[in-house]
Amino acid sequence: MTPVKDYGWRTPLVVFLTACLLLFVSFGTRAGFGLYLQPVSSDLGWGREVFGLAIAIQNVMVGFAQPFTSAFADRFGTGRMIVVGGLLYASGLALMSHASSPADAYLGLGVLTGLGLSGTSFAIVFGAVGRIVPDEKRSMALGLAGSIGSIGQFTMVPVGQALLSTYGWSTVLMILAVLMLITLPIAGVLKGRPVDHGPGQSLRQALHEAGSHNGYRLLVTGFFVCGFHVAYIGTHLPAYIVDQGLPPQIGAWALGLVGLFNIVGSAAAGFIGGKFSKPYLLSCLYFGRAVLFVAFVLLPMTETTALIFGATMGLMWLSTVPVTSALVAQIFGPRYMGTLFGIVFFSHQMGAFLGAWFGGYIYDRTGSYDIVWWVAAGLGVLAGFIHLPINAKPVPRLSMAAD
Repeated sequence: MTPVKDYGWRTPLVVFLTACLLLFVSFGTRAGFGLYLQPVSSDLGWGREVFGLAIAIQNVMVGFAQPFTSAFADRFGTGRMIVVGGLLYASGLALMSHASSPADAYLGLGVLTGLGLSGTSFAIVFGAVGRIVPDEKRSMALGLAGSIGSIGQFTMVPVGQALLSTYGWSTVLMILAVLMLITLPIAGVLKGRPVDHGPGQSLRQALHEAGSHNGYRLLVTGFFVCGFHVAYIGTHLPAYIVDQGLPPQIGAWALGLVGLFNIVGSAAAGFIGGKFSKPYLLSCLYFGRAVLFVAFVLLPMTETTALIFGATMGLMWLSTVPVTSALVAQIFGPRYMGTLFGIVFFSHQMGAFLGAWFGGYIYDRTGSYDIVWWVAAGLGVLAGFIHLPINAKPVPRLSMAAD
């Protein structure tokens, strides 16, 4: 069993609940960015590719910075990283609220918000939570953290749509910028350096060990697909639903249902991942996404099918995240879990860049998202096969330490 550090009043439960609050605010805000694609593009006279590219830049910035922010948190503690991330996040939203040119969007919603997200992301939070829970409970704890954080998506997306209809996108983005300052007191709870578990190992040794592991390379490759799916749907689903003749509220509720049902999906994935094969579970999730995308394109679009899609997608939305992060800790141990998962997450964000940008690019040139849906389905099948051969056994170093 993994030893637990004495955090004083910052007990594992307090850290866990505070981490959930951070995910609620950070992820809930990010999940609603797709709501602004149509009004921003219309008011400023942009094509959808401009907004899509801003979100794509945001995702690639998260991915680029994530290994570094995760390593910083592993070395100096999560609190300092969250302070910087929260301030950058708020600054980016504030700049975007006053955007008048594509450059403002690329810098504000893209670069600054992306860097801020990297300091308040799943990789940072899961690293903190994963180090304070026993090995046998880690998968479930991460699943619960991800699921509770998803309440933010279910809550903030419909609320964001209501505020958007009343006040306009500029005012709402400024409100969100102020809200992100809640990360400052949160950082005070999550401060503290990580505990060194097991035998000594340097970061360089950990990176070499992971880079030489075939299963880790497959995880890095497979998580690219997850990023493509999440960014494409999060950015373009509301607009796609409106394009099919349905009201904007249905698009917002569909995206909100993704968050609501992700609560169930992530918690269930965390539980199942603690009992059964994590690689096989990941394969099933990606195959399931592919089937859902094909059905969504082929079935007639109605309010019912749109909402059913949101709910079903929610069950598979971020359920891959706790399973993937727990698998990294299972194979390599928790000491550098944040850094190693941060690298996997980098691949996720490269896929997210492609999903957000490619959706806008294809739409502006064809007037339709159909091609992107079929690409997403094909990638789901590919990711399903990629995860099947992953060896989830701990590396020999951990086995020898246990002896």
